[in-house]
Amino acid sequence: MNVLTLNLDTVHFSDDQFYELCQRNQDWQFERSASGELIVMAPVGGDSGNQEAGLITDVEIWNRQTQQGYVFSSSTIFKLPNGANRSPDVAWIRKDRWEALAPEQRRKIPPIAPDFVIELRSATDKLQLQEARLSGLQIDESAIDNAVQGVAQQNQMTVDELRRRLAADGVTYAKFRDGLRDELLVNRFRQREMEGRVKITDAD
Repeated sequence: MNVLTLNLDTVHFSDDQFYELCQRNQDWQFERSASGELIVMAPVGGDSGNQEAGLITDVEIWNRQTQQGYVFSSSTIFKLPNGANRSPDVAWIRKDRWEALAPEQRRKIPPIAPDFVIELRSATDKLQLQEARLSGLQIDESAIDNAVQGVAQQNQMTVDELRRRLAADGVTYAKFRDGLRDELLVNRFRQREMEGRVKITDAD
């Protein structure tokens, strides 16, 4: 899957604005990282689409038998506790948690972390993270601190409140910071790769 990551440090989308962006550009898939970057993805190819459809079918059959929750496709974007907007290939949420949301929350971008997700990670995704880790690029602690602060601000809470929210959702603060580090590292690696492909020549 082709992915473009845009640094929007000076642009702050509200949840409604981000939802409107997605609605007006339905040929593209958008996500937002916890650190605020806008991630633009082209539609998947035939093989990946077929695999995704099979997984959704399997989970839906199981869910119809158990009647314990709701199943969602990759067209659904969730707002996670860390401030990111993500659309996993397959997601499942317990019935009581989903039905506790207000109708307006369910209609747009649900502010909830799924209980179960499946992601079809391409070989390119895995390779890019590995290459980024081996590239010599470093993400210092201050950059992660700034990203944490940005996530807290997006959610209109303090860092301490964010840490309590993460703990309530079963996410350790250390794991949260590791996830931010990987996102920042991959994004920086992609930017360096992109800069290496851009050549500026003098006009004739």
